[in-house]
Amino acid sequence: MGPPHPRPPHATPDREQAAAAAGSSRNAGPLSGLHVLVAHPGAELYGSDRVVLESVVAMVRAGAAVEVTVPETGPLIDELSSAGATIAVEPALVLRKSMMHPRRWPATVVAGIRAFGASGRLLGRRPDLVYVNTITLPIWPLLARIRAVPVLTHIHEAESGTSRLLLRALYLPHLFADATIANSEFSCSVIGRAYRSLARRTRVIYNGVAGPVANTPARMSLEGGPVRLAYVGRLSPRKGTDLVIAAVAELIADGMDVELDVAGEAFRGYEWFADELRETVARRGLDSRVRFLGFQDDVWATLEAADVVVVPSRVGEPFGNTAVEAALAARPLIVSESSGLVEATHGLPGVHRVRPGDASAIAEAVREIVARWPMQREQARAAARLAALRFDPERYRASIIELLAGLVRARV
Repeated sequence: MGPPHPRPPHATPDREQAAAAAGSSRNAGPLSGLHVLVAHPGAELYGSDRVVLESVVAMVRAGAAVEVTVPETGPLIDELSSAGATIAVEPALVLRKSMMHPRRWPATVVAGIRAFGASGRLLGRRPDLVYVNTITLPIWPLLARIRAVPVLTHIHEAESGTSRLLLRALYLPHLFADATIANSEFSCSVIGRAYRSLARRTRVIYNGVAGPVANTPARMSLEGGPVRLAYVGRLSPRKGTDLVIAAVAELIADGMDVELDVAGEAFRGYEWFADELRETVARRGLDSRVRFLGFQDDVWATLEAADVVVVPSRVGEPFGNTAVEAALAARPLIVSESSGLVEATHGLPGVHRVRPGDASAIAEAVREIVARWPMQREQARAAARLAALRFDPERYRASIIELLAGLVRARV
């Protein structure tokens, strides 16, 4: 994830000082003079991190003094600071699957106590609004409601394979929110399995995804070099990183000259999976064909170096930022035919959808793209134009500000 980031100073203790820290030159707007507190569960630069950054940019431009609390340091902090936000690195209770193990319960209780204290301190700075990003911060909606502070929750998760009982537990805190956003109709449908009333008052706002500064078209011909595949995202079983490697092995065995760039790192606790991927590459003799790039701040450099991008998720994705980024980069795209990935790529020409969990289907899609390269290249360029309209960051920012401004007016 890059070099460690120094601990930033805590945000200033009242809204006037917070506004000054964000910059006195901010233009007046619909949120002018307001102090917005944003709670986010991490400081990386993956999907939900980039979305919260877009939300912060929107709020600052609308005149708000924005304070963001995260539980750790990371590359997101520099981006938020550049956008005009102040940062508070404070303890937070972040829901993780590892918490289900009994050995983790004592640490979870301690984390919860520390998180309650930190949340109380931050709410004591008298924010006018609280914006909670993702379902993994369960205490924030309740504490904001207790303090009578309007709260907006933004849901990015959609655990479709989860039991209804667990879904009700996961989404329960959002019943305390004044307004809720979901990143797709698919996510909203999963919310509806937990609480129909919550789904009815949830607004779907597609993520705003900025494209590359300069769009570099895919190369005219695949002759004279290997076909370059790219995978961008977390290294995890559910994301299907191993499926792309298996597809590459199959294509090479069939005589195709192909290489793969893998850009991303594992979730904390999933380092074992990243190790397995590297062991598989070594065992199959693919060391010269598969490159592990680690996390990349500049996703466009990876995408533009690729001929084909693969998003091979085994389980339902709530949206699919990486798929949209690949479309914006004008690269032929292979995605799993499931959930939010279908929704994110709906109507985009030239997208190949494959059965989830099927490496051979990915390999076959690569063969089809290569066989029809001139047409695929033109379709990818058309998809880039459509994606730029559908997922325009300005549209996203306007929707966020409209919703937040409505919350403020409702409390006046």
